[in-house]
Amino acid sequence: MSGSRLSLALERGALALPEGRLVLLNAPGTVDLAGLDPARLLVEQDFYPEYRALQARGLEVTRQAEGRFAAAIVYLPRAKALARALVARAVELTGGGLVVVDGQKSDGIAALVGALRGRVTPGGSLSKAHGKLVWFEGGDLADWRAGTRRIEGGFVTRPGVFSADAPDPGSVLLAAALPADLAGRGADLGAGWGYLARAALARGAVERLDLVEASHGALECARENLADPRAVFHWADARDWRPAGLLDFVITNPPFHAGRRGDPGLGGAFIAAAAAMLVPRGRLLMVANRHLPYETVLEGAFGRVEEIGAPAGTGPAFKLLRATNPRRKRANMR
Repeated sequence: MSGSRLSLALERGALALPEGRLVLLNAPGTVDLAGLDPARLLVEQDFYPEYRALQARGLEVTRQAEGRFAAAIVYLPRAKALARALVARAVELTGGGLVVVDGQKSDGIAALVGALRGRVTPGGSLSKAHGKLVWFEGGDLADWRAGTRRIEGGFVTRPGVFSADAPDPGSVLLAAALPADLAGRGADLGAGWGYLARAALARGAVERLDLVEASHGALECARENLADPRAVFHWADARDWRPAGLLDFVITNPPFHAGRRGDPGLGGAFIAAAAAMLVPRGRLLMVANRHLPYETVLEGAFGRVEEIGAPAGTGPAFKLLRATNPRRKRANMR
């Protein structure tokens, strides 16, 4: 566990945390807090399921920390640009005070340590369990700060959001295959920064589109990308979010990874959620990597499931699926 390196450093006396408030950046819901006083902690977490898990543990959690802190602890993400942005933010929140960074080798901790060399005052390090804990003070890392960027199509993205450099190929295929008669009230589950939603809202008969996204950063990008009063934004977990009333359609390019692990169960949960929120004649339109076994889940939740054609020359990597006539028992709408 990542927290075990911090606990060990504290137990050995290799690292001493100053008095005062501590801010934890990107801490997972299962973070090991041994050696830390929860009353001193503020956790900054952008991802809704982790945010909710941390809250359930009684911790003080926020989407964006403000003020000055005695020290910051960064739990390194895999995305390089986001990792650097978080470290720069930690320096800013501490005013050049103590910053602790914990990361796995597979998250690029060694490369980050190398990039910090000569830019900060090193304090120490501890290696354990295929990862490293490092701490330092000072430094000017303003060039590492997060900023939005514009990509193909004029879309705004930011470091750490899914497919930040270009539209995801699967979403591009599904957007091109959305039917001309798409109409009524719908939802985009796992909407990201709004690529699919923009394509859906190009259909004039769409009355409302709920964008459901667990990454607050991605959702903020979607707000910038969709200046359309029919778009309604929800920072939530698509697996248990429910609309105010039943919907006519759902579109989705569901995730299939939990951290570094492949988890087709995530997509299955999106399918079950979609079936629960559709009218009897509603339809689900989704894209998935061809190797993912979603058909069994779809056939259990819908009366009719079919693969729809992709534009010529798009290759065998993805499949476009349409499911209609949801038959699974629907949860109560909120």
